[in-house]
Amino acid sequence: MTKLLPVGATIGILGGGQLGRMLSVAAARLGLKTHIFEPGANAPAGDVAHLVTTASYDDAAALTAFGKTVDIITYEFENIPTRALDLLETLAPIHPGRQALATSQDRLVEKTFLQELGLQTAPFADIANAGDLEAALGTIGTPAILKTRRFGYDGKGQARIMAAGDADQALADMAGAPAILEGFVNFTHEVSVIGARNPSGDVACYDPGENVHEAGILRTTTVPAKLTPSQRTDAVLIAARILNALDYVGVMGVELFVTPQGLIVNEVAPRVHNSGHWTQNGCAICQFEQHIRAVAGWPLGAGTRHSDVVMENLIGDDVDRVPELSNSDAAIHLYGKAEVRAGRKMGHVNRVVGPAS
Repeated sequence: MTKLLPVGATIGILGGGQLGRMLSVAAARLGLKTHIFEPGANAPAGDVAHLVTTASYDDAAALTAFGKTVDIITYEFENIPTRALDLLETLAPIHPGRQALATSQDRLVEKTFLQELGLQTAPFADIANAGDLEAALGTIGTPAILKTRRFGYDGKGQARIMAAGDADQALADMAGAPAILEGFVNFTHEVSVIGARNPSGDVACYDPGENVHEAGILRTTTVPAKLTPSQRTDAVLIAARILNALDYVGVMGVELFVTPQGLIVNEVAPRVHNSGHWTQNGCAICQFEQHIRAVAGWPLGAGTRHSDVVMENLIGDDVDRVPELSNSDAAIHLYGKAEVRAGRKMGHVNRVVGPAS
């Protein structure tokens, strides 16, 4: 029988950004404490967490002290150095597990894993040098996109190749990092499924949301997404298959392209996800509480949606609209970031547009 984390226990969270902040709030509602480990000063999660350690992931002494204060460890981003995890897992259980992290940290490993599960992905090829890129373009064709295998997010670490003549510059943009070439997918729109699994193997998924990106950054997620009943079922089943294959514990975001040939998996994120923020005002149990429940070994919420919602990210100077938004019915979620920068997510708003349809 799975051991439930008792009320009053402490969850360690690697990363102190907005996701760690919202996880900490959810944990507090359940009577659980959080201890944030974050290299940067003045982390947004630090405003609401029980404890904060500000230290590098290379600081073995700080990691050890952190690990000894927590009952379990989770994380808000996937690019955590392996050596830090090697040390921490000797001190406390880490959820989601190392297999999920290793799979999602490397785009080539992730795409290979998904294909081995029988799921559709964009055509792809491993790129180590100019010869690999030339050969892959001969097979995959253009347009295509060259991406670093690791450490890319919000459109960073990638270069479009619209014609063969763009290849040299795209490879130079990778700055020597291992890369993957992906063919373009002819899709009508992108959706994502937020799914959860606990140590007992119970799975719960939220309704798919429809995503719109601008400059590589998520701008809005609308629920319900434009899907047929069979597409909606397939999307949820894809997420559940991935969760079970990884023996996953926690919340995961699965991004899917909707095409005439079926659903194609774009990306998997082993954490709470930006496209799941709508659950804070559309569901009784949001994705952040669901993640805390999962990693703590508690029963999962059903993920039932009571409302239709449009989530909009507040990016950069969008935060200046808060006075205007405060005079509307939009639910405002700000991240406590002191510095406004172009492309930086400063918060989001959820607009409930009616009862669940």
